[in-house]
Amino acid sequence: MPELQSKPSHKMGQTSQARQPIRESSLYYIWTIGCQMNKAESERLGSYLEQLGYQPTPITEEADLVVLNSCVVRQSAENRVVNKLNSLKSLKKLRPGVTLAVTGCLVDSEVDQLKNNFPQVDYFFKPGDCPEWLEKAEPAQVLPQHPAPSTFVPIIQGCNNFCSYCIVPYRRGRERSRPVEEITDEVKELVRRGTKEVTLLGQNVDSYGHDLPNQPNLADLLTELNTIDGLARIRFLTNHPKDMSTKLIEAIAYLDKVCEQISLPAQSGDNDILKAMRRGYTVEQYRQLITQIRNKIPGVALSTDVIVGFPSESNQQFQQTVNLLSELRFDTVHIAVYSPRPETIASREFEDNVPLAEKRKRLHIIEQLQEGIASEINARLLGKTVEVLVEGKKKGKWRGRTQSGKLVFFNNNNDWLGRLARIRIEKTSPWSLQGKIANRTN
Repeated sequence: MPELQSKPSHKMGQTSQARQPIRESSLYYIWTIGCQMNKAESERLGSYLEQLGYQPTPITEEADLVVLNSCVVRQSAENRVVNKLNSLKSLKKLRPGVTLAVTGCLVDSEVDQLKNNFPQVDYFFKPGDCPEWLEKAEPAQVLPQHPAPSTFVPIIQGCNNFCSYCIVPYRRGRERSRPVEEITDEVKELVRRGTKEVTLLGQNVDSYGHDLPNQPNLADLLTELNTIDGLARIRFLTNHPKDMSTKLIEAIAYLDKVCEQISLPAQSGDNDILKAMRRGYTVEQYRQLITQIRNKIPGVALSTDVIVGFPSESNQQFQQTVNLLSELRFDTVHIAVYSPRPETIASREFEDNVPLAEKRKRLHIIEQLQEGIASEINARLLGKTVEVLVEGKKKGKWRGRTQSGKLVFFNNNNDWLGRLARIRIEKTSPWSLQGKIANRTN
C-alpha cells in the first residue's frame, strides 16, 4: 500500500516528517469552500484517498488526515479559511500525529510565508495538483468510485482574462485545456459507474481548446459528449460574455442532451465600471448577446453574476446595474460585495472607497429585486409537468433539477435516486418548486 512520503521542505512548503505507512483504520476529512471546481477536486482527492486505504469521517477531530480546500476570491471566504485554520491549532496540539494539508486558492508561490503564518499545517499544494506526498495517479483512478447522479468534470484550468478584481489567474495560472479524448473517456467511465448528468467546469469554459492541437472548442466537445449512451444531460459553466460564440449557442439549441441553462456573468450594468473591471465588452454588447441567446433557445434559463460596490461605483452607476437586471430578468442572480484581492490590478490601481454599509445596502436592493423576478418566473410553472433528474434527498424529500436547472422537491416512498421523474408542480417559490409524481415516469 502506498505510503505518505515527506519531501524536502523547500518543495510546496512541506515539512520534513518521518514517512508513515497508512493504516487500514486511517480516517480523512476534507473541508471545502468556494467554487464548483474546488468541490470537484475535493471529490476526486477523497476518492483517491479511499483507494489508498483511508476512510472518510464527518468529524474533524477523528481524522488522521485533514485537508482544507480553500477559496480567497472574496475576503469573506478568506476569513472563513483563516478561521478554520486557526481552529485546527488546538487539534494539532491535542493530536500531534494528525496531518494537516491545505490546497485551493489560498496557496500561492509564497509558500514560505504561508508556512510562517500557519505553522500547524504540514503540507501546502496548489489547486488542481496531486499532492507530492501521494503517488501520482492516472485520471481514471481518481474518479469517484460511486459518483452522484450529477457529477462535476473539470475541462480547463486557469484563466487568461485577468479581470481587474479577480485573483484566480494568479492562483490557478494560465489556461490549460484537457484533450477531448481524455474528457470523453472520463465521462464514459463515469456513466458506467452510474452518473446520469455531467457539469463541465472551467474558470472560462468558452476558452476551452484554444491551447490544444487542432484547437477544438466547447461546441466540438459538447457534440462528442452528446453521443455517449446512458448520459442523460450535459451542463457547463462558467461562460464569459466576450468569448461566447454563435457556434456554442447553436450547439446548446440543437444538441438534445445539452441543458437549456446558461451562466453568463454581467458583473455590472455600467460601461465605465465594466471598463475598469477589464471585462472586454460593453452593456450594449452584453444585451445583444442575451437577445441572440433567447432568440435561438426559447425558454432558456439564464443566470448572471453581479459585483456591487466596485471602487468609485456611484449611485447612478449602481442604478444602471439595477436597470439591466430589471430589463433582462434572469432566473438567478449571484451577488457579491466587492473586496480588494491582493495581487490584482484593482487592488493596485483603485481605492476601495465605497463604504461597506453602502455595499450591503446595494446588495440588499438587488436581492429584493431578484426575489420578485424569480417568483414571477417560477410561478409560470405552477400546474406544469417537468422532468426532474433526482439527485438525492433533503429533509425527507426527494430533490432534483429540471433541464433548465430549477430545483424541485417531491415526496414519494419509492427509490428515485438517479432516475428521471415527471413531476407536476403544485407550489412555487423564488428558490425552488414542489410537486408530486405525474402519471407517466421514466
